[in-house]
Amino acid sequence: MSRKAKGKRPIYFENPECDKLLAITMALAGEVSVIRERLDTIERILEVKGALSAAEVESYRPNEKVAAERERWREEYLERILRIVHHELESIERGEGSYQKAIEKVSN
Repeated sequence: MSRKAKGKRPIYFENPECDKLLAITMALAGEVSVIRERLDTIERILEVKGALSAAEVESYRPNEKVAAERERWREEYLERILRIVHHELESIERGEGSYQKAIEKVSN
């Protein structure tokens, strides 16, 4: 179940496209920060336990199940990052804007 913020988005710039870009960038920054902390934790635990080498990490190839799990995660990840664009398109589908305006906004 995806979460959606209630109410209007805060406005920081005169150009609403800049606000959208900021929202996408901050979503990415949050995701990268969480991944970085988790990776750092795993690397520190592995180093202490001596359980894994860098060569093993480099040579790892996921099986079909792992690849499918990663693909599902990637789809959800991109949905979170592009939430602002999806929200815009949903507004258009509800008749709250024009299709052409959305195309112009997304392509700029």
